[in-house]
Amino acid sequence: MPSSESTGARRLSIVRLFVALVATAAIVAGAGFGYQLWVSNSASATPRGGWFAAYVDVTATPNYAFESPTANSGKNVVLSFIVSDPTNACTPSWGGAYSMDQASASLDLDRRVARLEQLGGDVSVSFGGQRNDELAKDCTSVSKLEAAYTSVIDRYNLTTIDLDLEGDSLSDAAAANRRATAIAAVQKAQRAAGKNLAVWLTLPVAPTGLAVDGQNAVRTALSHGVDLAGVNAMTMDYGSSKGVGQSMLDATTSALTETQRQLGVLYRQAGTTLSDATLWSKIGVTPMIGQNDTRDEVFSLDAAKGLSAFIAEHKLGRASMWSLNRDRTCGSNYVDVKVVSDSCSGVVQSKIRFADVLSTNLKSRPSTSAATVTTKEPIDAKALKDDPATSPYPIWAQDASYLQGTKIVWHHNVYVAKWWTSGDLPDNPVLNSWETPWTLVGPVLPGETPIPVPTLPAGTYPDWSGAAVYEKGDRVLFDGVPFQAKWWNQQDSPDAASSNPDGSPWVPLTEQQIQQVAGK
Repeated sequence: MPSSESTGARRLSIVRLFVALVATAAIVAGAGFGYQLWVSNSASATPRGGWFAAYVDVTATPNYAFESPTANSGKNVVLSFIVSDPTNACTPSWGGAYSMDQASASLDLDRRVARLEQLGGDVSVSFGGQRNDELAKDCTSVSKLEAAYTSVIDRYNLTTIDLDLEGDSLSDAAAANRRATAIAAVQKAQRAAGKNLAVWLTLPVAPTGLAVDGQNAVRTALSHGVDLAGVNAMTMDYGSSKGVGQSMLDATTSALTETQRQLGVLYRQAGTTLSDATLWSKIGVTPMIGQNDTRDEVFSLDAAKGLSAFIAEHKLGRASMWSLNRDRTCGSNYVDVKVVSDSCSGVVQSKIRFADVLSTNLKSRPSTSAATVTTKEPIDAKALKDDPATSPYPIWAQDASYLQGTKIVWHHNVYVAKWWTSGDLPDNPVLNSWETPWTLVGPVLPGETPIPVPTLPAGTYPDWSGAAVYEKGDRVLFDGVPFQAKWWNQQDSPDAASSNPDGSPWVPLTEQQIQQVAGK
């Protein structure tokens, strides 16, 4: 790559030097983020305001309701992790457990993303992580790799992606070249379509900064023309690299300082010199809140406050944390808080949230969702009317009863019952969530149609007959839908099971039961 310093012996005259300085100043004044790599990353580019978005582990149990943030610090999230499907390396999956379609069906992920955006939030997606392989690791076709990244970006309408590179996914040089080639092509295509795509590299660090593999990841990305938004340092699990007696805060600030210095060197090697301020705007930080995977490492609330001050002083471009799922005190039934939990931090937080502390000195990332309408407008009854043909679930009915977990549609939104309910309006305005039996999941998505009711072939079970007597456990088919008797009954049609699930002696078989019967 071209160097930023001339290696020739030719000297500049005073006139030529003056002209060169004027030309350089003109380039500096016109530098902007939307330009090509060597312009957008120029030494005098104005640093952008930092933003905060915490990670959410999409496939963790219990499920974390990121679509219902209780504070502004939870409005922007980094959903993780998209990895290679175990059966098809070039197919993206959520944690190797769900395809994107399966995540939409089983986790209601698309609807929950839409709900967060309705609330003014913003979603990014992280590729990779520690436990599975990032797409480029085993997908050896650059064109298929580009298509895989694009499919995720388009599905969730992303403006920012995060490449979390660890383990073999980080050390594999061939994968790094494939990844950089594909990402550069994706960015180019996005720009051609009038869109910007910010790309962050999330890399492990020590108090001494990036290891060789991390440095190579940045170097490879730059050499292939990837326009990096920045490097997000995983300030966690230092192990033996943390000095004896060194606090987690000191180790973290040391890691950030060294990473910022290294990033400057890497850009200079790539032919671009960046100012300190611009380099800090390209540095992100992600601590693992509370108990880290390394047993004797605990990132406390005091450490978070100190890091927040450091972020403000140096004007870092980004802060995140692992994870929103864990941002609470462990319950009394969690015995050993030194063992990392997916759903609590392992430290006593009282009512303080790590997300609130770490986001204190950062701006919210600009949302792409529409501005909130504050003027009162008349309600259009026709616009609120639900259409069965475009509703994925049954439309709520006043006289029907619903069991816990039942999903319905009302006024173009999907709700799920928290407990048995009948006659409770799903969108009835209440002051407290416990006053309503309904939880809003998110909007009905464009193009949705009724979810097919699973059926079985004729003859699998006898067709229901009003004249027959049925004992508990008997199974029948009603319009191809399998039902099982809850108690002795006669002349009670399974058709009433949907509107009166408690009173009906029939319950439809679950999808899993149907698959077992069908031998799938």
